[in-house]
Amino acid sequence: MTIESAGKLATNRAAINCALWALIGTYAAARVLQVFPDKVPMLAIIAWHVLPPILFALLHGAMLYTTRGILIFFAICLVVGNTFENLGVRIGFPFGGYYFTGVMGPKLFAVPVLLGLAYLGMAYLSWTLARVILGGMRNPLVGPRLVTLPLVAASIMTAWDLSLDPVWSTIVHAWIWRNGGAYFGVPISNFLGWYLTVYLIFQLFALYMRGRATNVDRLPSNYWQLATLFYGISAAGNLLLLIPHAGPSVVLDSSGAQWRVSEIVGACALVSIFLMGGFVLLALLRLSNRSSAPIEQTWARFK
Repeated sequence: MTIESAGKLATNRAAINCALWALIGTYAAARVLQVFPDKVPMLAIIAWHVLPPILFALLHGAMLYTTRGILIFFAICLVVGNTFENLGVRIGFPFGGYYFTGVMGPKLFAVPVLLGLAYLGMAYLSWTLARVILGGMRNPLVGPRLVTLPLVAASIMTAWDLSLDPVWSTIVHAWIWRNGGAYFGVPISNFLGWYLTVYLIFQLFALYMRGRATNVDRLPSNYWQLATLFYGISAAGNLLLLIPHAGPSVVLDSSGAQWRVSEIVGACALVSIFLMGGFVLLALLRLSNRSSAPIEQTWARFK
């Protein structure tokens, strides 16, 4: 590499790094705005939650997987996510019976466009956290990790759904569960269906990435930390819902069951702290050890 090309690479990295930090800051602001739905239109708040993670995933992902690779990831998310969401609305599989209201704006078939796009950013962050937690970030995706990585990534993304579904359905009424459910108006089948859906997304991308080389040697030193921070802000933002504000103290689901708003946001906060926060902590510990060896090699040291 010549001195001139090295200088251009450094300049590009600096520009991308600034853009990534700006997107993190924008998303953090969106998490704060959710506490003031009476000050900002709900649709604007939702869009502000969805678009920064997508742009972050596009820039961050292209650095490792190339632009083609991250666009393939996006395509898998859009096709699988929207297919299963539309099936869920039409026939109740795999999530359970539900429908979307007009809160999230225009729809593509039976699913809001912003809901379909929401898969992109958070799926990418969940996938990236799983890569960090399992280690082997510098290695091609082969062997058992072709399955273990999608399984862990699906768990990380399902934790996100656990932290938000009762808020957005039972309180905000962005979507309605026809028969309510045991988890503050959300049926347990939703989370089983969610895990299946996102697992298929991650498994398909893992098969695409099987044995493929990545640009890991050209990544900036804070590459993995930025994605971990973004997911962590998503978890921390849920804690802001604990701030008291005007609104009903009790809400009803479609079955007529009553739920206290304080208990819903309290449970979602606990999920955010101990489940989402647990994944963030595991990733940070992995990064602090500065070990990129796959986790199976790490455990082998203790045998």
